[in-house]
Amino acid sequence: MTKVSIPTTQAFLVASFYRFYSLTQVTDFKLELDDICQKEEMLGTIILASEGINGTIAGSQKGVHNILQFLWAKESLKSLIPKFSIATKPIFKSMRIRIREEIVAMKQDGLDPSKETGCFVRPEDWDNFIADPDTLVIDTRNFYEHALGSFKGSIKADTQYFREFPEWIEKNYKDARSKRIAMFCTGGVRCEKASSYLLKKGFDKVFQLEGGILKYLEVVEKKTNNWTGDCFVFDQRVSLNKDLKEGEFYIDPDNRVPQKKIKTND
Repeated sequence: MTKVSIPTTQAFLVASFYRFYSLTQVTDFKLELDDICQKEEMLGTIILASEGINGTIAGSQKGVHNILQFLWAKESLKSLIPKFSIATKPIFKSMRIRIREEIVAMKQDGLDPSKETGCFVRPEDWDNFIADPDTLVIDTRNFYEHALGSFKGSIKADTQYFREFPEWIEKNYKDARSKRIAMFCTGGVRCEKASSYLLKKGFDKVFQLEGGILKYLEVVEKKTNNWTGDCFVFDQRVSLNKDLKEGEFYIDPDNRVPQKKIKTND
């Protein structure tokens, strides 16, 4: 079973996680998750598909711990590594468990990240790894996400939806198959599927940040790390700063794009 240090908090503990694996009894697993999430009074979103699980939950320390223990008890999820942060108020309105075709939609046939994906780079090694000037460091997130913050010198994907990533690669980097490519995203799930796609297309030096930005900010000293700005998250906090605390952004209801809060003297 994976050994993970779970933070102690009196506020809401937030855990984000994913795992690509062959999930055959999707409906049965959903019912099991429904039961335990209801029992532990969880809030959040979990997506299930035949390719695996992807989710974020928030609740009491004990409740989150019990959910993770339930997941780790599954043979295929023993190596699942969550990313943690703290919220001072509820960040979801309910607990939703959805069954989808993919846990992260790319709409590409024949991809199986559980069998073929890029090499993982530990968060502690990431800054040194991407310092190589011959490495293409690619932010696989969408434009409204990396507009809030990213790694210094990274190449930002010009996409609105992740399913546009293959077209963006073909348009801009189809001749870079011999280059060393290092990719990152919020929690790791998108760059893992992106890695699988690149390998299928003949790129042979494909790497990815293990655990994504959230794990990086969790374990790498903020005074020395290479991150600038905030990290967009898909909950009511909108963004997290280097301390993994709620940032200064809100979602504009007119265009659904993050906007910085205006400080007042009130």
